[in-house]
Amino acid sequence: MATFADFEIDFMAFAVSAAIVAAYYGFLNMKVRANPTYTIHGVNALARTLWVEHIMRNSSKDIMAVQTMRNFIMGSSLMASTAALLIIGTLTLSGQAEHIAPNWHVLNLEGSFATEIWIVKVMFLLLDFIVAFFAFAMSVRLANHVVFMVNVPEHDAHHNLSPRAVARRLHRAGNMFAIGMRAFFFAVPLVFWLFGPYFLLISSIGLVVALYQLDHCEPEDALVESDIQPALPSQTMQAKYAK
Repeated sequence: MATFADFEIDFMAFAVSAAIVAAYYGFLNMKVRANPTYTIHGVNALARTLWVEHIMRNSSKDIMAVQTMRNFIMGSSLMASTAALLIIGTLTLSGQAEHIAPNWHVLNLEGSFATEIWIVKVMFLLLDFIVAFFAFAMSVRLANHVVFMVNVPEHDAHHNLSPRAVARRLHRAGNMFAIGMRAFFFAVPLVFWLFGPYFLLISSIGLVVALYQLDHCEPEDALVESDIQPALPSQTMQAKYAK
């Protein structure tokens, strides 16, 4: 029977990978405190707040509000269904550990080849997909509430149905959707962990680099420069033909 010492490398790789992800989110949290719109999540929160206020103060925007919320709910429902299918697939995978684990460990250089650790890896993957399903389901639930709230005229609204209060609920739905997507992203290193601990470390570093590119918003100065630069060639061509 395998002992804890046999799993030491795998657990150390998991701990280091978790520390890398935690350090990234600590860095991101520090940046957000200084600048709330440093990440795309902050920009999305601001956009949701302004959108809800605009909808509730303009009764002519009811149809647009319903269509927008319907698209949001359809996206969350699709991702929740995907998470459910992944849960079923992972459960099926766990029942075939004795037959599949030896083949998946062909590239495993230092980690344990025991079936027990492979089951633990699959359980982490299963937990990740369950979190994703719960997050997407909660996103659908909260968005369904907002569908009714957003069409209440502001002047007739209860204080719990004010634009700010409705925007907070929509922001929670958006956060749940973001958590579900993050759970899908975290599944990538967990899948690579099935092949060995070194694959887990490499994929975790790659995931953090990719997340930074997705999360980070360009500063205003960079956006202004990018808007100005494309205009220079056309100005040059105009000047050329003007002569």
